[in-house]
Parts: sequence; structure tokens; C-alpha cells
Amino acid sequence: MAPVALGDISSPGETYGDWRDEFYENGYVVIKGAISAEKAKKYQTKALDWLTSFNKGLDLNDRSTWTQEHLPQSFKAGMYLNYCAAHEKYMWDARQEPGVIAPFAKIWGTSDLLVSFDTVNITLPGRKDVEWSPWPHVDQAPERQGLSCVQGIINLSPAGPDDGGLLVMKGSAKLFGEYFATQPWKRPDDMPARHFDFYPFQPSEVEWFKARGCELVKVCAEPGDLILWDSRSMHYAAFPESETIRTIIYACYTPAELAKPEDLAYKAELLGKWEATTHWPHCNIWSQGKAMVDGEVDPDEREEPLEKPELTEMLLKLAGVKAY
Repeated sequence: MAPVALGDISSPGETYGDWRDEFYENGYVVIKGAISAEKAKKYQTKALDWLTSFNKGLDLNDRSTWTQEHLPQSFKAGMYLNYCAAHEKYMWDARQEPGVIAPFAKIWGTSDLLVSFDTVNITLPGRKDVEWSPWPHVDQAPERQGLSCVQGIINLSPAGPDDGGLLVMKGSAKLFGEYFATQPWKRPDDMPARHFDFYPFQPSEVEWFKARGCELVKVCAEPGDLILWDSRSMHYAAFPESETIRTIIYACYTPAELAKPEDLAYKAELLGKWEATTHWPHCNIWSQGKAMVDGEVDPDEREEPLEKPELTEMLLKLAGVKAY
């Protein structure tokens, strides 16, 4: 199987006769049953146990405690970028699931992959202290052309029409190059360098894609399903309208051969510190650092995971510490 050439979303006129056709056409796909529903439940239990481990009074049976006062800091009310969350044993166990890795290997044409030190998302529904608004964006720099990163969600909870979950602008990946080549665009002046592979769209820009036939789709999935999307696909998350606690693991894989030695060295350093990075496994690797409160490290921060992973040969290869 020949690897996908970076810069080409698919070979001209080529079809595969499997889920890849849907992925290349729509910019996303749901792989059913990448892990069993039983394993998904096990991983979700581990995630929820982690969330309640901070001794801040959070009680998952008492919704009055579902407020920031009782939670560690998060991005967008559920993405835990700190507290060594990315390196808990259950996270690494999920990353090493054969059914999770195999679809990425099929897309890239190689099983010699690196994985992002991405994190968990646990979004509690019904929160009154959260202001939620759409933030349509892509996680690939306009300067990068072609298929360069494939993002993934390991789904641990139901993601039906009213549950929290991923919204994707269907077909937008195929228009990525045209948009940035023909339309005026500008990054926000205050955007940090770490967000190079990120572009937020304004409402007028979203309309450009809709006018060309793109449609915003709520991606539905069941526990154990794997959601894949092209990083050029416009997307964002929907806040739960149901009673379901959204629980997912982000996992992205790219060919190890794409990484530079200095990036591999940095990944190894961050693994040693148990710190999270961006969605990108082989480049644009920035540490999420420690959670801060009033300029000081959050007292709830951790120096190591609650349950450290076993540093298997597979883990070290996926982490970029050991060569294939």
C-alpha cells in the first residue's frame, strides 16, 4: 500500500471502495466499533474517576456541584490540557488500541506512526456557569497545503443529535486551498505562535463555504466509535443539550518519517514531564505547560499522572522516543 502523498488529498480519480472514499469526499468519517463498547465504558469510568480525584467537592450524582468551583481548569468547559491528563495510563492504553491505530495506518500507508500528546474532553451538561458560542476553525495553517494531519476522537459516550460532540463543515477540506488562495485572510494580531496550525473563521467566511455547497453536520457516533477528520475541515464542538456527559479522547497520528530530530527530542522531553501538546504528532509541538492561577502554578497541578502508563516499546515508538 503506497502512502498518501502529502499535498494530495487523494489520487486523481482514484477510489478505494471503503470508508476512505467517504473521508476524502466529506472531510470526515466515523469508523464503527474501533474499540468495544465495554472498553469504551471502562475508559470513560477512568476519565470520570480522574475528574473527581481533585477533592474539590465534585459529585457526579449532584448536579449542583457541576460548576467551575468544583472542577480543575479546562479549555471550552471540558478539554483538560494540564494536570498530566494526557498521560494517564488509560489514555495511553486507548492510544495503543489496534482498532484505533489501524485506520490511521490505512490512510497514511504506514504503521510507523507518531501520536499526539492530546488530551481528554469531559463536558458536563446543563452547566449554568458556561457561556457557549460557536468557534468554527481549522487546525491546519493556511500556509500548509494538502492532507497534512488527520485528527481523531475515540468516542467513550453516546454522541447523538442532542449530545455534545463534533460539528464538521462537510466538504470544506476540499475547498481549503482555494479559499486561502483566493480570499483575503488574516490571523488575529494577538494569536500566539503556538497557534500557527489554527485559523478561526468569521461568520462571513463561513458563508463562503456554505455558498459552495458545504453543510454543517453534527457527527453522531456511539461509544467505541472512532471519528476521523481532515485538519483542513472547518469544525467546532457542540455543547450537550441532553443529559449525557460527553467523554472523549483526542488522538491524532502521522507518519514518524515526517518528524525532524529536534521535534522528536522535544516530544521525549515532554513525555518525561508528562505534559500535553497540540493536535499535531510530528511538528508544531508546543507544550501546554502547567495550569496557572493569578500568575502562579495552580495548587491542583500534578507532577505525574495518578496512574502512570507502562512505557512499552509500542508507547515509546508512538511517542517518538524510540525509532521504528
